[in-house]
Amino acid sequence: MPADVTSGVPTPVARRIIRLNYGFQLLFNLLWWMPVFYAYQKEAGLSDGQIFGIQSIYYVAFCLFEIPTGLIADRIGARNCLRAGAVVMTAANLAPVFSPSYSGFLLHFLAIAAGRSLTSGAASAYLYDGLRAEGCDEHYLKAEGTARALGLAAKVVCWPLVGPLMALAHPAPYVLSAASAAGSLICVVALPRLATAGSGTDGGNGNDPSSGASSPGRAGRVRGARRRGRGTSLREAKAALRCVASSPWLALVMVQGVGVFTLSRICQVNLFQPILLDHGIGESSHGGVLAAMTVAEAVGSARPQWLSRRLSPVAWVSVLSLALAGTLAGITLGGPWTVVALLCLFAAATGFAYPVQRKLVNDAVPADAPRTTLLSVESIVDRAVCALAAVAVGAYLSAGHLDELLWHSALATAVLLGAFQLVLRRRASASAPAPAVRAAETGPVREGRERAVPAGAAAGSSASGDAVTGVHPGGRDVGA
Repeated sequence: MPADVTSGVPTPVARRIIRLNYGFQLLFNLLWWMPVFYAYQKEAGLSDGQIFGIQSIYYVAFCLFEIPTGLIADRIGARNCLRAGAVVMTAANLAPVFSPSYSGFLLHFLAIAAGRSLTSGAASAYLYDGLRAEGCDEHYLKAEGTARALGLAAKVVCWPLVGPLMALAHPAPYVLSAASAAGSLICVVALPRLATAGSGTDGGNGNDPSSGASSPGRAGRVRGARRRGRGTSLREAKAALRCVASSPWLALVMVQGVGVFTLSRICQVNLFQPILLDHGIGESSHGGVLAAMTVAEAVGSARPQWLSRRLSPVAWVSVLSLALAGTLAGITLGGPWTVVALLCLFAAATGFAYPVQRKLVNDAVPADAPRTTLLSVESIVDRAVCALAAVAVGAYLSAGHLDELLWHSALATAVLLGAFQLVLRRRASASAPAPAVRAAETGPVREGRERAVPAGAAAGSSASGDAVTGVHPGGRDVGA
């Protein structure tokens, strides 16, 4: 029986889901080879053109894989999709061990893209729906943030060990990554089957062998479901696109998240080393700076509840996006120690923003919508914009205009967020009654009008209220 939402105590099933999600997120994303993959490929004989060409193919493949994998997750269930992703990731990390060549590394990154896209939306959807089914959805924000924090902390501990381990066994980073992915598979296998199979979040329309369901017509239903699978997936894709088109609030929340994802990705992956080198910080110190940034991001991810309730969650994401932009601009003005401090501040703001933004998107998805497909749509938009930004970054760096790039990124973020707030205020004013009408509506009349609006109104009417007040339809602050 679901826990009393007022008690704040999760049920045993909810605790099991949360803990196994911690294990999965930590092990699945623990890529031991991340700090050394460039040097590893250089030692294998790959040129810079081949290495960065593979990276370009990886980003394109990730976007393309997001479309079918989101549909697959909504058809076979998020738990089964997580299992498939863990299997693919385990095999992907072993490819360079058996084939340390261009084709082996290309296959490695293509499989990484497939494995990550299989789990990118499914993991969040399973956690959200699993806790909601137990009446413990108020624990989602902390569970999402803590899982991210634990994964970041594991990287801080493990990444400094990669160099000594490579000295003992050269392919050790890839073997350990494969072992970690296999451990994530064990966590997924232990996940409970949710009671909401009909929604596609779990076992897949009751056809999961673990459900124990058995009837004379079951095999026929399975074959019929397979024949209908393609048509149903297309309908779910169309339903997801219609949901975005008919829910302005959902579209706005997704657009707002693009700024956080793009800024964090470009700074922490593409610009991290160029910024440090430009300020005279040698390569020998890059690992320490990256570890400090990871700690700062882990603290922010684990404690989103530190954010004040005086601002709504959507306002907090905007404020944190401006903080990201401000740190990029400040980097152009400071010395080496200032740059390190600003990069850590950047990482902390990213850590705070991610779980709040993820909950905003999940709350904005209507209950009957294909959640995993919609989360895949969000991921596609994020990475598509990031791919365009990466092209611009390459052009700026080739011309030696790093400072201009940072300033232009900050200004573009401020302008886009200003436009977002204008649209948000117009929606709020358009949906609010006129002052004279509000003054006239007193006592039972006004109370009756308020009761006439359901708390969970579909598409975006209730979500619009959340955007302005920051209050969940159940009366709780979604940023808590």
